[in-house]
Amino acid sequence: MKIDAGLGYSAEIDGAAESATWLEECGYDGLMNAETGNDPFLPLVVAAEHTKTIELYTSIAVAFARNPMLLANLGHDLNAFSKGRFILGLGSQIRPHIEKRFSMPWSNPAARMHEMIRAIHAIWDSWYDGKPLEFRGDFYKHTLMTPMFTPTNTQYGRPKIYLAAVGPKMTETAAQVADGMIIHAFTTEKYIREVTVPTIEKALAAAGRKREDFDLVYPGFVVTADTEEGFNQVKTATCKQIAFYGSTPAYRGVLDIHGWGDAQPELNRLSKAGQWDEMGNLITDDMLSQFAVVGEPKEVAEKLVSRFRGTVDRVTVGFSAVKKESIPGIISDVKAAA
Repeated sequence: MKIDAGLGYSAEIDGAAESATWLEECGYDGLMNAETGNDPFLPLVVAAEHTKTIELYTSIAVAFARNPMLLANLGHDLNAFSKGRFILGLGSQIRPHIEKRFSMPWSNPAARMHEMIRAIHAIWDSWYDGKPLEFRGDFYKHTLMTPMFTPTNTQYGRPKIYLAAVGPKMTETAAQVADGMIIHAFTTEKYIREVTVPTIEKALAAAGRKREDFDLVYPGFVVTADTEEGFNQVKTATCKQIAFYGSTPAYRGVLDIHGWGDAQPELNRLSKAGQWDEMGNLITDDMLSQFAVVGEPKEVAEKLVSRFRGTVDRVTVGFSAVKKESIPGIISDVKAAA
């Protein structure tokens, strides 16, 4: 099991070098950068320049804000520049953002994503294997590629593609055409074992693929700190985040599997009223313990591994309230326990 971290504050290019270097020195296997207030790709260029071994991936870049050719170019360039260390992590986002924020088309997200990834692969087949580019789909068409627009630095091959998924259709899409799936943070061990993994294994088998060739990535919650004050701050923030996700009707299934489904309408009501603090108060200690690894820093490694061993291949966790000098030891303990 690999352990990753977010690039953090350095999502604003400034500081990416320092943060990436430190994460690599801590022993993290990978670092990811999300598309929130800044471009998800540019800080990873800086990170690639200042690191040697750590893997780099977007978690996530908004796929439908771009087209397959653009994503193929970005994936290739970052993978070539990092000498084979880049993973293209994609997600669909939701319709209002695609149409109103990015002014891009939205329709049949699972089918569109399936075709988009196949189109990227077709472009890479042209670049890396010399195959004619002749991709014709319902959403995308790519039929022109000349030597002038074909990359020559192909010695590191094509990057992997990870796809973020929540519902069964997008989960099946990930298993059919991607190299791995990024599980939503609003997921518990029980849901992963009883719903997510069986869905993936069934879809992989139908596609003639093997589970060992598919990476399952989980950006987990960890509540730990060096001090009681820090612990309470992390706990409060985590409960608010869990409550925010839980207010979304589409995520009710995760609550239902634990018998907590009745909390979802109330969380939704409070979210519409902007009562964010009150939402967090609805997350009980029992609920928190299912969504997050909770404990002292010395306990975290064993708890992480025992919870996710045999189900996920990578976990993304942060330790914002733990002394920086203690983090390399935690990472080392996770790897030893795994």
